[in-house]
Amino acid sequence: MRSININLYKMVDLEKITIQKTSKTRINEVDFANIPFGKVYSDHMFIADYKNKQWGNFRVVPYGYMPISPATPAIHYGQSIFEGLKAYKNDKNEALVFRPLANWKRMNVSAERMCMPALPEELFMEGMNSLLELDRDWIPSTEGSSLYIRPFMFAADEYIGIRPSDNFTFMVITCPVGAYYSTPVKVRIETHYTRAVEGGTGFAKAGGNYAGALYPAKLAQEEGYHQLIWTDGKEHKYIEESGTMNVMFIIDDTLVTPSLGDSILRGITRDSVLTLARHWGMKVEERRISVEELIDGLKKGKVKEAFGAGTAATIAHIELIGHEGHDYYLPPVEKREFSNKVLKELDAMKRGISADTFDWIYKV
Repeated sequence: MRSININLYKMVDLEKITIQKTSKTRINEVDFANIPFGKVYSDHMFIADYKNKQWGNFRVVPYGYMPISPATPAIHYGQSIFEGLKAYKNDKNEALVFRPLANWKRMNVSAERMCMPALPEELFMEGMNSLLELDRDWIPSTEGSSLYIRPFMFAADEYIGIRPSDNFTFMVITCPVGAYYSTPVKVRIETHYTRAVEGGTGFAKAGGNYAGALYPAKLAQEEGYHQLIWTDGKEHKYIEESGTMNVMFIIDDTLVTPSLGDSILRGITRDSVLTLARHWGMKVEERRISVEELIDGLKKGKVKEAFGAGTAATIAHIELIGHEGHDYYLPPVEKREFSNKVLKELDAMKRGISADTFDWIYKV
């Protein structure tokens, strides 16, 4: 992917953010000890509009439904992108966000690919800040929980025609969440359907990428699997990523993960795991992994661990990998040294328990 100039657009005057508080909070209706993922939303949302080549109309309003043109290209042509990150509380009740600038940079990579305007850093960060300051009490403190933050942008033209939109809406919503996967996951290697191809939009967090993956994932779920492991779109010979996360393997004594390209999402949790592994002196390889190599390694017991890495799941232990009608089981989760260690360390960093060695934590 080529680099982009994310400072093309004029600075925005974020002192003009208007705040309309909800007349009645819903926080007392939430059971924070039992939070489903992605179904309970905080009291407010941030909105900004892009018109006449500039961002404006910054506002925080009560969370709720909003009017939208039935002719918007976001509905008809899928011109929409999003990000996902999380906020946590430390023992001083401060709000901590994990690597938000990495999400901002990646969102602009997606924006360029989808013919959308760049988001200035101050708009992304201050929009999130204004929301978190207002809904700080929505950040759960129970173990395994967090406040999921969803920034997204979509086309806002009233025009049915195949061309990039001129007007856009940027929003941020938040929701308290528990674990995305409550148990180790069962995955199947997909060798028929394709998630992304070279030259496509697989590296972008574009809505259409996920819509197209729903049907193959549904078929796998009907067979008893939680998710798919996607393979390359040309030959279906090489491992790429899973439906909700990047995938990683401990093969012998080495952490191995597919090398990045324009058909694989540049995961922020992925990068964090690789950084920690190298910091700890572990052997790391980012390279092509063939389906044949992986299955052979599973048969011979060379694959010691397999897990997914992503914002929603953080570290999702893989229980088994299905391929061509056979399930290959991984060693028990409690015996997995690296994935348990990195999960514990990431969680401690996010909650301010361990040192922020890499300057990843942003305090609201």
